[in-house]
Amino acid sequence: MPDKVVITNVGALRSKYGAAGWRRVKAALSALVKAYRKGGIVTRVVAIDDLATMRSFRARPVTSVLNCRQNKDAIDAVFKALHPDYLMLFGSIDVIPHQDLLNPAFEAGDDDDRHAWGDLPYACDAPYARTITSFVGPTRVVSRLPDQSGATDPSHVVKLLGTASRWKCRDATAYQPGFGLTAYEWRRSTELSVTNVFGAAARLRTSPKAGPLFARAEFGARAHFINCHGGDVDPQFYGQKGKTYPVALTSRSMAGRVTEGTVCAAECCYGGQLYADVKLGVALPICQSYLTQAAYAYFGSTTIAYGPSDGNGAADLLTQRFLIEILRGASVGRAALAARQSYVSSVGEMDPVDLKTLAQFCVYGDPSVQPVKAVTPTGRPKSTEAAVASRAGRKERRAKLASTGRWLQAEKPTAGSRATHARVSRAVRRVLGGLAREAGLRKTRSTTYNVKRHRAVRSGKGMAQPDRYHLIVGESSANRTAKPIVDKVVVVAKQVGAHIVGYRIYYAR
Repeated sequence: MPDKVVITNVGALRSKYGAAGWRRVKAALSALVKAYRKGGIVTRVVAIDDLATMRSFRARPVTSVLNCRQNKDAIDAVFKALHPDYLMLFGSIDVIPHQDLLNPAFEAGDDDDRHAWGDLPYACDAPYARTITSFVGPTRVVSRLPDQSGATDPSHVVKLLGTASRWKCRDATAYQPGFGLTAYEWRRSTELSVTNVFGAAARLRTSPKAGPLFARAEFGARAHFINCHGGDVDPQFYGQKGKTYPVALTSRSMAGRVTEGTVCAAECCYGGQLYADVKLGVALPICQSYLTQAAYAYFGSTTIAYGPSDGNGAADLLTQRFLIEILRGASVGRAALAARQSYVSSVGEMDPVDLKTLAQFCVYGDPSVQPVKAVTPTGRPKSTEAAVASRAGRKERRAKLASTGRWLQAEKPTAGSRATHARVSRAVRRVLGGLAREAGLRKTRSTTYNVKRHRAVRSGKGMAQPDRYHLIVGESSANRTAKPIVDKVVVVAKQVGAHIVGYRIYYAR
């Protein structure tokens, strides 16, 4: 049984690169398999579009590359048959699509994303569905190594496979000090995030005035945390101070400045979007710029992401948790799984913004790469082979993570997948109007979601549970100006009984 399975669609790769290009990719994949076998990780490449292969798994092959249900069903069949410790999706979204999860906040009217595209369902045991609530209990170690969307030259992805074949595990000191970059308006929130991740050793730069060109000495740090604005099909990140939105980083300005082994977590809107740069005639996405410069992992959002301006919440929590797990010695794929589970566990109930956040963040890179050496008190007898001990330890960790994921799916209360049309009292509407004004929103119309509990919640006497969440999404009246970025503000209000008992204000990253 393989320790690692690489899932791809050979027909889609042949169509993109032609017969000669596919031979180059196939050779690089073979080199990856050989390199991991030497390290004690047995790897198998599975083509989910191959009829004979999928028949061996008693499953149907993928006949339509972009069909989300077919891809999810096929990958589930492979995973259930082989139970690998690592599952790597090989190819961009024109080879294996992101899943088409419906964004619950879209019903609020001003969130532009009908879907919260992502790979979350591939990391879950639940069958294909379009509701994020079906996937709040991830159980699998999964990541994606993406080629360029729409590309015809395989050089980019061959380079990525080379990085994955030759990676090195380093001491934690190689990832200190970390590099942080933030929009000025969110500096207090980002200071808290980088302190949580790096401690006092963080280097935090603020835009304005920092960027977009950074000295190699500072940008060459191997751990990056970025909290800036991002735009749709945009190879740039932006800072903010008032109504000023300077360019903070571009895929061109960072060229030649990324150190091999770098790991980046970016909160930015669309920071993990895999757009077809070649066909569109725009620069490489920043996430791909990191990977092509031998970064080991990039964690980012496919759509509009949210976080508060001062404290931490939503995207802040998920991204910093990913880096924390990496620095503790987790593999790239395990860090993503642990971060997702930690995020779901950390909130009392998953409100609509929490659900979108969980769904939209993807990890790019080889899942079995372990950037930082783990410090463990467990020793290995000299008579036991290293590969045997390592495999046993992984199996134990996977069993624990899978158990945690199943528990979260069964127990975690969530906002409903669809808004409710139940009546909202005049008193609640009045409070919501006040919160909208506090957030600088002209719009006051709210969308209401009931809280869904999978099992009966036993609470002590006097412990009230939230009944509803109310969402107001709009643009800040204070920042209405021509700009290249998304400027959305979200108010999430929690209702218990007849009263609003808490709220959060989130800003589009």
